Amino acid sequence: MKPLFWISLTIILYTYVGYPCLLYIRSILLPRKVDRMVLFSEPMVSVVIAAHNEEANIKSRIENIMTQDYPETKLEIIVVSDGSTDSTNKVVDEICGRTDRLKLIKYEHNMGKSYALNQGVSQASGELIVFTDARQQFEKNAVKELIANFNDPEVGCVSGELVFHKESTSAIKSQMQFYWGFEKTIRKMESATGSVAGATGAICAVRKSLYKPLPADVLLDDVLIPMNVVFQGYRNIFDSHAIAYDVISRDMSQEKQRKIRTLLGNWQLLKIVPRLLSPTGNPIFIRYLSHKILRLALPFFTILLVLASFMSAGFIYKAVLAIVVIAVLLSFACNRLAGIRYLNTISKLANTFVSMHYFALLSFFLFLRPGERKIWK
Repeated sequence: MKPLFWISLTIILYTYVGYPCLLYIRSILLPRKVDRMVLFSEPMVSVVIAAHNEEANIKSRIENIMTQDYPETKLEIIVVSDGSTDSTNKVVDEICGRTDRLKLIKYEHNMGKSYALNQGVSQASGELIVFTDARQQFEKNAVKELIANFNDPEVGCVSGELVFHKESTSAIKSQMQFYWGFEKTIRKMESATGSVAGATGAICAVRKSLYKPLPADVLLDDVLIPMNVVFQGYRNIFDSHAIAYDVISRDMSQEKQRKIRTLLGNWQLLKIVPRLLSPTGNPIFIRYLSHKILRLALPFFTILLVLASFMSAGFIYKAVLAIVVIAVLLSFACNRLAGIRYLNTISKLANTFVSMHYFALLSFFLFLRPGERKIWK
C-alpha cells in the first residue's frame, strides 16, 4: 500500500503545487509574448449570444454590447434564441426595429447551446467572433482589448477575465473567489508560456476561419472551441485587460449545479474528442492533462491516499490521514467557525477543496449512468 500512497500523494501535490510552480518558472525563463496592439483599422467583429428564455437579461446585454468602445459599423450583434418560450424574441425584435446592427436568429424547439452557436457563426459577417452569454456585462473597452491580440498572427483564440461583482451577498463568496483566483492564475501562466487549456465562455473571441462546428449537445463549448484552434496550430491565450462581470453563485447548492455541468462536460469531451488524450495529437497534451484530466481524477487518488494511509504503518502516513480527516471536518464545520478569524479562513479553504472533489466524483458517476444524453440535453 505504501507505493500507492506515494503515487497518489505525488499526483495530488503535482496538480495543486507542482504544475503551477513549473508554469511560473517557465513564464520567467521561457516566456511567449503576444504581439498585442490596438489596431488602427479595426476588423469586422460579430458578437454571438446564445440565449434561451433570457427576457430578464437580454435587453441590458444588447445595450451593453452596443455601447462598446468600438466602431459601430464594425460591430454586429447576433442573438440566437434557442427555442425561447418567454418574451426573449419580442424584446430582441423591438431593438432590431431601431438598429441594423442587431440580428435575431430564432427557431421553435430548444436544440441546445452548441447548435445555437453554430447557427450564429454561420450567419456572422465578422472575421472575428466574440462569444458571450446573456447574463454578464462587458467593461466598455472589452471588445477592443480582445481584438488587440489578433494583431499577432499566431493567436487564434482569446478569452478575457471574468470578475465577480464585489457587492455580492453570496454565502460562498470567499470560497469562490479563492477557487477562481487560483484558476485565473493558472490560465495567466499558461497563456504567458504558450496556450491555455480552455477559455472563459462569458468573454471569448476566435478567428472565424478557425471555428469548427460544434457536435450536437456538447456541454463545454468554451473548451472545445479553443482546443480546435490549438489543434490547427494557433495559440489560445488569456487577456486580463478584457473584462466581463458576473455574479457568484448564491450558495454551494447553485455552484454544485454549475460545477457538475462543467465536470460532466470534461468527461464528455474525453469521450467524443479522443484526440485530447493523445500525446502526439494534442499539441498541449501535458497542459491538458495537468489542468483538466488530473483534476477529474483527483477524488479517486484522494480516496486511494486515505486508504493507503489507513493501512500503512508509520508517522508520515498517519499524519497525512489526520490532515485529510481534519480538512473534511473543518469543511463541514465551515459555517460554525465564522467568528474565529484564522480558523474560519482555513475552514473555508477546506470547504472549497472538499466540495470540488465531491462534485468531481459525483460528475463521474452521473457520466456513467444510463441516459447520459438526456443529461447533456
